[in-house]
Amino acid sequence: MFFNISLYLALAVFGLGLLYKISTWFRYRIGSEGRGLSATERTSAAIKGITSTLLSGKVFTLFRVFIVDVLLQIRLLRQDSLRWLMHICLYLGFMLLLLMHGLDKFITSIIFPEYYSTINPFMFLRDLFGFLVIAGIAVALYRRFIMKLPRLRTGAQDYYGLIILAVIMISGVLLEATKITSYSSYQEMVEEYTVAADEEEFRALETYWVKEFGVVSPVVKPPFDEELLKSGREAHDMTCAQCHSKVQWAFMGYSTAKIISPIALGLNRANIAEVLWYIHFLACWLGLAYLPFSKMFHIFASPLSLLANSVMDKASSSPANIATKQIIELDACTHCGSCTVHCSVGIAFESIPNLNILPSEKISSIKNLASDNHLTEQQLRHLQEGIFLCTNCERCTVACPVGINLQDMWFSVREALLDRGYPEFLMLSPFSYYRGLMRQSLVEDGYREPLARAREAIAAECHLMSPDKLIPLSPADRAFRSGLSLSAQASNFSVCFGCQSCTTVCPVVANYDNPEEVLGMLPHQIMHACGLGVRDLALGSNMLWDCLTCYQCQEHCPQGVCITDVLYELKNVAVKQVREKIPGEMGISL
Repeated sequence: MFFNISLYLALAVFGLGLLYKISTWFRYRIGSEGRGLSATERTSAAIKGITSTLLSGKVFTLFRVFIVDVLLQIRLLRQDSLRWLMHICLYLGFMLLLLMHGLDKFITSIIFPEYYSTINPFMFLRDLFGFLVIAGIAVALYRRFIMKLPRLRTGAQDYYGLIILAVIMISGVLLEATKITSYSSYQEMVEEYTVAADEEEFRALETYWVKEFGVVSPVVKPPFDEELLKSGREAHDMTCAQCHSKVQWAFMGYSTAKIISPIALGLNRANIAEVLWYIHFLACWLGLAYLPFSKMFHIFASPLSLLANSVMDKASSSPANIATKQIIELDACTHCGSCTVHCSVGIAFESIPNLNILPSEKISSIKNLASDNHLTEQQLRHLQEGIFLCTNCERCTVACPVGINLQDMWFSVREALLDRGYPEFLMLSPFSYYRGLMRQSLVEDGYREPLARAREAIAAECHLMSPDKLIPLSPADRAFRSGLSLSAQASNFSVCFGCQSCTTVCPVVANYDNPEEVLGMLPHQIMHACGLGVRDLALGSNMLWDCLTCYQCQEHCPQGVCITDVLYELKNVAVKQVREKIPGEMGISL
């Protein structure tokens, strides 16, 4: 009774958790996609999209992806055979064990009316699936703690997944082993299932079970009498054979039983089998009830991500379905670290202590952002910085084994954070090149407003030039000049003799009839300001922020002045002035 009530309770919690998680797919969003649409409208759009896909030729694509990438995980096999082995063992082993054994009352017993956990093939398959999970856990531990792949981090959810699976598997094997050797379990079986027999028949049956089924008896010891074994075999065939296959088929439990057989009687007297049953049951209960809220929920979300991304694209799919897909992708992340290992700017984490630089670590912050969980201003700034340091090389998207379109996700998060009004100075660097390419997909004025916000934040400290404003010039700043000289790239500004070759070839200068009115100081003039140590003129020019970094000026300089690099250094000086006044900022340069 207790078991049935607890099982139904766990299934109820799991069901409610599953419904809640599915509801978040239609209630939450990341960027501007799906803005203004209710959960009902997004649900309707999803149903319409699924129906139209199933009634079109795309259904064959879905079928192919389901076989190749979901069941066989060929996408992962092409990247790393060891990780494929780990995932296939964990995924197939866990799912088959859950369906065949964990939910046997609702699935296996209905499909197979003659089902019983101690007969084959079910007894053998239970151990086989458990062995797959244990093998997968072993490979996962080897990869994370022995191989120590670069930048692969293990979080709380990773520990939880490994620990809960390990507890379930180890307690299950030990429980099976103690039941095999348990003399009390054998006596309960005899009392419940055998017909009336005399003392000699009971002794014969017990002898046979000690010899063939691994029971450890306080009475029967080897060597065994052949006649008694023969009689015991006959009694077994009459009363037990229908519901008990040879325990050797349960190869993990039987091997463990052989190991613990010297202490089996002591374990039996201590009723360890019952203790193990409660541990195993509670671990399974917790794992099932908490599954929708844990990392392991990706066993459901990852296949959906693979299937959705195989038939959806941003150009043809509705914004409502794109928004829903991106939330599903957050749940689909397995935190495997493939994106981080392949990230082209992941190496920056060694110098910049911001976890949000690493793609796999950004997902957790983005989940909190999407669900409107409270994030401090510092956390939001760090996430924004990590997002903008992305070079949009798409290596993370290509490497993701569950098909998450990380490229689109970063772009959506980038715009969502900019909408919150925080100035982002990396927008004024080539890191924002991709955003310029995606300009047409942004809402009206959505492109220029964050740029203006970043410039305004700098203008408050650096007095950006404009035709209607005078800059109060400070005296020559020797510290400013010597600070620039410390940069290997920007140290040769002083050899400029004003030939204006850099200004002549600059495409930004050539774009304006009166460039000084728009840009302020021109490239050759900025070099002079640096040489004189006039900080306000050097940092106050709009030319710094309008520079295209085409390096034309640098290539044409007859003195070999690294003009573009000097402009870069000046940007860093200007941004550093602003960042130093923001609490919690990390002082990242452009």
